[in-house]
Amino acid sequence: MISGVAFCPHPPLLVPEVAAGAAAELDDLRGACRAAIARIAAPVHRLVLLGAGPVSRAHAPSARGAFAGYGVTLDVTLGESRSSAPTALPLSLTVGAWLVRDTLGPDAGAIAFEVGPDFGPTDKALSALAVGRASCALLVMGDGSARRSTAAPGYRDERAEAFDAGVADALRSGVGYRLNQRLLDSDAIAPELLCASVPVWQEVAGLTEAARWRAELLYEGAPYGVGYFVAAWTAR
Repeated sequence: MISGVAFCPHPPLLVPEVAAGAAAELDDLRGACRAAIARIAAPVHRLVLLGAGPVSRAHAPSARGAFAGYGVTLDVTLGESRSSAPTALPLSLTVGAWLVRDTLGPDAGAIAFEVGPDFGPTDKALSALAVGRASCALLVMGDGSARRSTAAPGYRDERAEAFDAGVADALRSGVGYRLNQRLLDSDAIAPELLCASVPVWQEVAGLTEAARWRAELLYEGAPYGVGYFVAAWTAR
């Protein structure tokens, strides 16, 4: 059973060591992520992270990610304080692991599932997460369009703001099928808007559409021309 869902973005600049002197620019976003994770993680026995990556696979609490590609000698472990496992987490889950450690400490016991292009239907997600056997909360890592301004990685696309506004409205609603419908309606343009998170959000929409949720959108913005959202869904 899923007891709560937190939606967070995964810009590496959320990590102060990566952002360096610009860390304060994302204080509000970082604080919203902490609040969302704390809200959904408190009452459960298992925290499951979901994020996009090159291949679909599960990651144990010992899985590690690294920020070496951003000029920082910093490794993070998913749910254990110490691990000798090779670095295997994609960026989405590496940032997620950092947020979990920052919010809940180094021994949260979190596990993760990497959603790749080969990911199958929702019943595969149910099997991977084993949601029928234990209460769990989901931490869903995903960014919006990377074409919100001329300073964005993909430059400005006039369709990006409306795309992100639709996602924000769906997250604010707390209705899984509404999120899924919004994503289906815009699925064709998502790659053009440089949004790779749609498959992750679609799986979560399918997993949550049978339940009713109290929802709060804690953050919505595009500080670097990329759409970022933070939301918390808790069971009614």
